[in-house]
Amino acid sequence: MTGCRFDLAHYRELLEAAQAGGYEWAHFDHAPQLHDLFLRHDVDLSLEAALEVGRVEHEFGARATYFLMTESVFYNLDSHAGLLAQRQLRQWGHAVGLHAVYPRAELDGRFDNVIAWHNPDPGYMSEPIVGAVNVMEPPYFTPGHYRSDSNAHWREGCPHDELRACAFEWLQLLVHPEIWVYDGETMGETMRAMLDAKREEWLDHLRADRIELGE
Repeated sequence: MTGCRFDLAHYRELLEAAQAGGYEWAHFDHAPQLHDLFLRHDVDLSLEAALEVGRVEHEFGARATYFLMTESVFYNLDSHAGLLAQRQLRQWGHAVGLHAVYPRAELDGRFDNVIAWHNPDPGYMSEPIVGAVNVMEPPYFTPGHYRSDSNAHWREGCPHDELRACAFEWLQLLVHPEIWVYDGETMGETMRAMLDAKREEWLDHLRADRIELGE
């Protein structure tokens, strides 16, 4: 083990542990069954990071559900990059759900019939959504069957050893791609590394748009 760092090397170890434990990659199209692993990604900030993680999963034969935002201030699903990300994730066998901003939960043809709220409050987080699956409602959101890396912190510990030992009957595992793709010892360092990478991406976009940068 390389240790429980938030990087792609340890993410590969998580996937290997799930395979060794005999888990099956599951989408949110059926109730949890024995040894299901619902691998979930809330894409809050970076489509590029989502594609990096999706590529790693594809190499392992893993399937995940990527929740993409239509109201993000950080990316545009209708841009060339947004369309490419949706197409590539689908080609790799991943599902695509809506990362919705309460109270709007408007599905369209880009999404599977599944929703995860962005920064939800407990008052509505687990309430049923008419016409869609809410991944934070029962039976998917059940104590002992859920782990999240939110803000680069496993509140109940990194699950790699438990996955390898098949300690969960089934599990919903929430992983935020940007935490694992951009380097940093803390959440703040990781976010600053992401901003540095985004700066270079934006400079490339400016050059492609024939903007004179005076270099």
